[in-house]
Parts: sequence; structure tokens; C-alpha cells
Amino acid sequence: MSWTPSTWRSLPIKQSPNYADRERLVEVERELRGYPPLIFAKEVELLKSKIAKVQEGRAFILQGGDCAESFDRLSGAGIRDFYKLFLQMSVIVGYARGMEILKIGRIAGQFAKPRSEEFEEVGGVRIPSFRGDMINGIALDEREHNPERMLKAYHQSSSTLNLLRAFSKGGMADLHLISRYNLDFVTHNPLGQKYQALAKDISQALAFVESCGVDIDKRNEFGEFFVSHEALVLNYEEAMCREDSLGGGIYDCSSHFLWIGERTIDSPAHIEFMRGIKNPKGIKVSPRMSAERLLGLLDTLNPSNQKGEIVLIARMGEEYIASSLPPLLRATKERNVVWVNDPMHGNTIKSNGVKTRYFESILSEIRQFFALCEECGVYAGGLHLEMTQEDVSECIGGSVTIEGLGKNYATQCDPRLNATQSLELAFLVGEGL
Repeated sequence: MSWTPSTWRSLPIKQSPNYADRERLVEVERELRGYPPLIFAKEVELLKSKIAKVQEGRAFILQGGDCAESFDRLSGAGIRDFYKLFLQMSVIVGYARGMEILKIGRIAGQFAKPRSEEFEEVGGVRIPSFRGDMINGIALDEREHNPERMLKAYHQSSSTLNLLRAFSKGGMADLHLISRYNLDFVTHNPLGQKYQALAKDISQALAFVESCGVDIDKRNEFGEFFVSHEALVLNYEEAMCREDSLGGGIYDCSSHFLWIGERTIDSPAHIEFMRGIKNPKGIKVSPRMSAERLLGLLDTLNPSNQKGEIVLIARMGEEYIASSLPPLLRATKERNVVWVNDPMHGNTIKSNGVKTRYFESILSEIRQFFALCEECGVYAGGLHLEMTQEDVSECIGGSVTIEGLGKNYATQCDPRLNATQSLELAFLVGEGL
């Protein structure tokens, strides 16, 4: 059928909020449609050209950020340190691999999470599960699904994007300042010292290039930064759709890049919405994905097989990736797609009742991903991480011991790599694992 931003409403849907106040929902959607776009079509088209460059093996995607953003933890310092951590990781990986790093944050919109159960029991009382701040609150008395939260998500996303744009254009990404990117709590860490040595090498290289008459500042695209989130709450995503007045086409102006998650891959409504927007699209690929199903999704979401449109995000788990990924790699070799690895979601466990992930399991899946891609003749195009600039203790390994797990456990949903673990991972990836 012909597509509009609202044709998803006629199809079955999974993981959709259950709003009791339908009248207020309609009012919120109307209000959002009148707000300015958060991103612009030209930015989206630039990102698509960069993704096409990744497919050609000339760039590498680093995508990462919070499991679920929080309304209560917004701060300018937090956004600054998040951006600095991304710059550090990009310096480390990019210098070692000798190519551009395409930086995509899970930020400025990642406020909703799918859940396996609609309800949970707390103290003998059955209440709705926490679904992310865009839908309901984590406090026990805020679990009703509230459409007003979409407005707050928009405004926080707008504030976050304004600051990220200021950082990216205002000089923070100046390569001459890379030695100053270190976060306070890793400055005296061996990894921080290793980064400083790398920064010194890069500074010397820059000085040599500039001595040859090359204007680094004029050519520098290092500060470019794009944002992404899971396209989960379609009421919000539809309301943020805008038609490009210059080039035509409908863009979801809530984010540059959106993905379909493991729990909505079988939701006809989500597939229908995603097939019509002009944004590049991610597809989370788990061990239950068959080659036939994946090819069918590609036919739907990118029927003309254009470059820069599709990123396939493998989230297999270290135990299953060796058996599940190769058939999919081979099946998609004739399609214009980029393969990246999400080593987080397939490796979540519980330790003493606390959700966590082992750093070694994360590293094991990444190692296997790179090796399997090489065996199948497919370019390993990037990583998709749940990470934070904060000194949290949520994943075990590196700077966090089993005994230290939970010492600073701040995530609203899934465990994240802290800044030190993220830097260590970047060095390992840069050095070829």
C-alpha cells in the first residue's frame, strides 16, 4: 500500500505504550507536529554518504551511549564528558586503523526501552514495568504510561543537541587539543597515560603535516557527530516527521539514525513506519534471524538496494555468533548493507541478582565478529556499545571486580561500560584485538 507517516496505525504493533488518556495523547501529538525539527534533511544525507563510505571499507562506525537516557541526569558537564569520551575513542581507533571514524551517539532521543514483560511484581503489587522516561517513571508511583513525557523527551533532546553542536563546531574537537581530552578519573590510570603517549605521537604528526603547508583546521571533519535512538514509540516518531522542502521526501526529524530492535523486528507497524522515512535504518540481528527473513526485511526497507541506507547490527552473544552470523553474512553479500557488532545485548547475565556483563564476553564476541567477517569476505564496519562517561561499576572486568559490582550502579535498565572500560576496548580494537 502507499505509505504515509501514519499508515503504521492500521497494522498490529508490539511494545507500544498503553495510554489511558487518549485525548491528551492526540493533543501531545498535535503539539509535537508544530515544534521545530531536531535534525535536518541535509545532515541525514551527509550521514548516508558516510555510511556508504563505511560499506566501501574506508571508514568505521563507532556508535554508543546510554542504555536509556534519564530526565533526572541531564547536565552540561555530562554531555561534555560524553562527547570527550567519544573523541578519545575515535582518536584511538582511527589512528590505529588509519581511517575516518563515524561517530553516532545513542543520545538525544534514547528515552524508551522495550521490555519482555508488561508488568512486574513489587512488594506483592503488580505494576507496569518501567519502559523508559519517555513512557513512564522508574518510581513506583509513576508507572502509568503518560503521553506528556514525550514533550519532555523532545525538549531534553533539543537541549542535548544544541550543546553537542556547540561542542562539535566550537573548537572542542580541535585535533591540536587531543591531549586535553582525558577525563579526570582516567588521567592517572595506565590507560590515561597510554592515551597521552598516543596523543603526543599524533600532535607530532600534525605539526609535520602543517609544516608542509596543509591547513588541518580547514580540512578537519573530526568533530562531526550524529545522534540515534531506537524507533520504539511510533506516536512520537510520526509526530516528528517532516517533508523536506528542498529535496522532497519524508524524514523522521527526531534523530539522524534510527533502528528497529530485537523485540520490534516482528512488529508490522514498526516495519511499516520505517520503510517510508528517508533516514538510514538499523536492524538488530539476533540468533533467531533467518537469512530468508533478513532478505525479506531488506526488500521492504531498501527495495532499490541503495548504499548508505541499512546498517545491520549483529547482537548474537559470544556463544551463538559463530554458528548464527556466517549464513547471514553470506546471504547479504550482494546487498548494500554495513555490518556492525553490538556485543552488549547478547551477553547480559545476572550476578547475585544484579544484571551485568563480563568485559571478556564482550571482547570475545567482538573478536569473533571480526574473524567471521574476514572469513566470509565481509567488511567489519563498526561497533554498537552501551557505554557512559561516568565512573560506574555495572560491567565486570577491567576496572570493575565482582566485589565492586554495584558500588556505583546508576543505569535505569541495562549495564554499561564505564569510561575506563570503553577506552580499554578502543585500544584493543585499534590494535587489532
